[in-house]
Amino acid sequence: MAASDPSQGPEARLAHSGIALPQVPPAPIGSFANVRRSGNLLFVSGQGPVSADGSLMQGRVGDDVSAEAARGHARLVAVNILAALRAHCGGLDAVGGVVKLLGLVNATPDFARHAFVIDGASELLAEIFGETGIHARSSLGVASLPNRITVEIEAIFEHAG
Repeated sequence: MAASDPSQGPEARLAHSGIALPQVPPAPIGSFANVRRSGNLLFVSGQGPVSADGSLMQGRVGDDVSAEAARGHARLVAVNILAALRAHCGGLDAVGGVVKLLGLVNATPDFARHAFVIDGASELLAEIFGETGIHARSSLGVASLPNRITVEIEAIFEHAG
């Protein structure tokens, strides 16, 4: 995990990282919102690995998708989470930090590297939010995910205000 300059906010760290967020986050695939604020908490609905061109990263980890590829997919999910947060809050500097992630991996029954896969998202969030990016987390293997995606992650953030 790269050390971050505490004098920089999340937007500056994101710019320094060279990561370009989608201008518009992926649209929900059901009757729900990407982000919902309750008090000082921001609840981000489960996001999937949707690339900038709209294509989905699909397959089953441990079968036709490697753990290393799925880790990259989890990083892409974190990019989409950040895009949803930016769209909701008007900028990532309005986000005080990451509270918790729940990572789901579409995996074979014998796959055991769920934490390794979800680290792709956790490490990116720690890079962008610094110390406040270190979070609680659960990572689970599941038998299937919507549209056969490889990874789905939901998140809880603190609002800075």
